[in-house]
Amino acid sequence: MPSSPLMLGVSGVRGIVGDTMTAEVARRFAWCWGAHLATTSDGIPSVCLGRDSRPSGEAYASAAAAGLSAAGCRVVDLGIVATPTVGVMIGATRAAGGVVITASHNPSEWNGLKLLDGFGTAPAPELAAEIIERFQSEESIPSASEGEIVSEGRATDTHVSKVLGEIDPLPIRECGFRVVLDSVNGAGATGGLRVLDCLGCEVMHLGGTPNGDFQHAPEPIASNLGELVEVVREKGADVGFAQDPDADRLAVVDDKGRYIGEEYTLVLAAWRILLDAPGSTLVANLSTSRMIDDLAARFGAKVQRSAVGEANVASIMRETQAAMGGEGNGGVILPNITFVRDSLSGMALILDLMRQQGKPLSELVDTLPQYVILKEKLPLATRNDLAPALKRLQEGFPDARIDDCDGIRIDLEEGWAHVRPSNTEPIARIIVEATDEPSARALIDRVRKVSGLT
Repeated sequence: MPSSPLMLGVSGVRGIVGDTMTAEVARRFAWCWGAHLATTSDGIPSVCLGRDSRPSGEAYASAAAAGLSAAGCRVVDLGIVATPTVGVMIGATRAAGGVVITASHNPSEWNGLKLLDGFGTAPAPELAAEIIERFQSEESIPSASEGEIVSEGRATDTHVSKVLGEIDPLPIRECGFRVVLDSVNGAGATGGLRVLDCLGCEVMHLGGTPNGDFQHAPEPIASNLGELVEVVREKGADVGFAQDPDADRLAVVDDKGRYIGEEYTLVLAAWRILLDAPGSTLVANLSTSRMIDDLAARFGAKVQRSAVGEANVASIMRETQAAMGGEGNGGVILPNITFVRDSLSGMALILDLMRQQGKPLSELVDTLPQYVILKEKLPLATRNDLAPALKRLQEGFPDARIDDCDGIRIDLEEGWAHVRPSNTEPIARIIVEATDEPSARALIDRVRKVSGLT
């Protein structure tokens, strides 16, 4: 495929395998992060290193381990694990931080490094900028490896145990739910199956071998999950779950075989949390559906909004002591488990909601407000190229409620629109939501006209 720029941002670094993403990039980027951790830690910092199942991951993990070791870090190599598992292990081992070799939902020709701090979240934007500046400098990496590298094979077991300690498995086991799980041969296959087995589910597993051979395009969106929908219908399953390659995102198919989408993942999980903690605080990013606000209103709860990115969500969660948070891309953050988006937590919460309510998932979904979300992507050479369009939008909607902490979110009575540069791809994202498709189409057309984006 054609070359794509090396993507550097709050989500770490991503590029095309063997092109913009190389072993030297992995070694240097990991060294920059390790050097920061070494200067801000007492003694020798431990760093948890995990990777998703992409075939290129092993070489990049070795390079990253070398970079961390050269920075004087002790590397705890977790092997192939879900990204949230690395977050769990940072807490379990009291590590100074972590590195995950992953390109998340990107196709297999991509790979990258995601950095995690001592909370298990991506570095704050200011710190990320410092790491990127150091990476782009001419500072040389020491040739000697100073830190030891040790292997830890119990990370997934630890993660599963934390989920089962937070969500009582015994009542769920009595339900005998039939579940179809699509792990896309990603890093969440082992942990996802183990959680469902422990919850007493009868599981039909698609893409259950963590070898990185994605049997379909890996992003868990409707167009990629035709097999999951078909199997749920054929087997009469109670629910279908789809993970992305590093298992931090979760999409849901209901018992009627309807792809209900990633936006519902957060809302359904929050519903379960609010049954026990009405009046609590939830956190969602600016691109997340109004459904979460409507649900919170039922329980006297409050929703705080953040910039896009789980680090931003997690930061607001810690500030407000939120009961739960996440993003409308299928990311559920349960703070008692990890501050990383976690598909294992999401599955357990949704199954327990079904158990507590005693109704099929389709009936629960039909009680939620119905909105239409439209999403568009536009090529973007640099993030700065979007600035004039954002200015025109701010001036062109004088009566709207504006939030400019991450691009521009425009809130109107009939719906909302969010325009921002992507953190992970060279694109601009336009997201709108309204009560029906014609209204959503009208809003996105208005946004494009006012902004000049075509």
